[in-house]
Amino acid sequence: MAELKGTVVLVTGGGRGLGEAVCHTLSSAGASIVVAEIREDLAHKVSGEIQANGFPAMPLVLDVTNEEQAETAINKIVSEYGRLDALINNAGTDVTLSIEELSIQDWDRILAVNLRAPFILSKFALPVMKQQRSGHIINITSTAAKRAWANASAYHASKWGLLGFSHALHVEARPYNVKVTALVAGGMQTPFLLDRFPDIDVSKLQDPKNVAATIRFLLSTPEGTVIPEMMVLPMGESSWP
Repeated sequence: MAELKGTVVLVTGGGRGLGEAVCHTLSSAGASIVVAEIREDLAHKVSGEIQANGFPAMPLVLDVTNEEQAETAINKIVSEYGRLDALINNAGTDVTLSIEELSIQDWDRILAVNLRAPFILSKFALPVMKQQRSGHIINITSTAAKRAWANASAYHASKWGLLGFSHALHVEARPYNVKVTALVAGGMQTPFLLDRFPDIDVSKLQDPKNVAATIRFLLSTPEGTVIPEMMVLPMGESSWP
């Protein structure tokens, strides 16, 4: 597998859950990490932990739904490091309500974070990667992009959309030696699930570190190979056959 030493990786939603695990896993593999998080305290916490371990990291306060902030963030990273090797579109949100109960504002917010933001960040990151003739964009989708259950209509719409967007981006980026992967992740032991479903069977969920290790694998694939889509599930996955 290719080395990550010297690469620059932007991780959205890097302050906790899967994003936090990705930041620590990739930093230990030699990457310089940009911890993008809407909460300043979490961005500084994770980047500080990485720095304390002797690895480079930069906190970045970012509202992924704000296109001006997204463009400024990409420009800042390139100004600071001279390059951007990977973008991990990980930030996500959801509410558990029926279609009748779900407000239009919540629908718009969920799609803005889960689908519009990856488009915006990819739009600004892709020209940098095209100029480099290298780079990798990984969009974190979900088994919610493969099947449906009740009280998650906006989440399903956003993740099905993100899966389609990932494949479209893959087609456009390939001629420039830029890789795009949709990572379909099953349930994880993260606040995203645990905070909303306190009675969930944790034994049926996977450690986010395992999914982070999968992301490290994807970023380490050989130069001439791209994996457009990958699914990673806990052994006891309850939301997938």
